[in-house]
Amino acid sequence: MEKVVKIKKVSLNAEIPSYAYDTDVGFDLRANVSGKLFPGEQKEFKTGLIFEIPEGHVGLIRDRVGIVTKMGVHTCAGTFDPGFRGEVSIFLVNLSEETRYIEEGMKIAQMIFLPVIKPKIIEVKKNTKTKRGEKSFGSTDIKELKNLNKKIKSKKVSKKKPVRKISKKK
Repeated sequence: MEKVVKIKKVSLNAEIPSYAYDTDVGFDLRANVSGKLFPGEQKEFKTGLIFEIPEGHVGLIRDRVGIVTKMGVHTCAGTFDPGFRGEVSIFLVNLSEETRYIEEGMKIAQMIFLPVIKPKIIEVKKNTKTKRGEKSFGSTDIKELKNLNKKIKSKKVSKKKPVRKISKKK
C-alpha cells in the first residue's frame, strides 16, 4: 500500500515540496521568511507547512550539501512524529565566520521519512555484556592513535623526506 504524507499550507508563500528525482529519498524544504544568520548564531526558519506523517513513520530533517559547503550553514536535528500537527520549522546554525542571508523560498533543509519500531521499554539491573562494552567514540581506532602519539612524543617519527622514484617511459 502506498504511503501518503498530507501537507497543509499555512502561508500563501509556502511551496509544497516534491522529489527532484525519482531516486531521491529526501525532498527540499524552503524558508518561508527571509533572515540573517550571524556567525555562530542559531535561528528558527518556518516553512509555512504542516505535515501529516503516516503512523509508524518519522520525518527527519537533514542538511542540504550545498548550503553546508557553500555557506557553512547547518541544520540542527529535527524529528517530526506522526502525531505532530504544528508548522514545520527548521533551526539553522551559521558555523562560518561571515553573516549569512537566508532568502524566502531558499532551499534550507531536506526531510526524509523512515519507518520506525516502538519496542517495549523495561528497566533492568544489569545489561548484557558485549565485546565492545562501554567503549565509545573512537573506540575502534584509538589504539592506532595512541601508538602514533607515542611515536610522536618519542620523536621516532622519521623526519626524512620521502624519496620519490621517477620512472621514465620509453
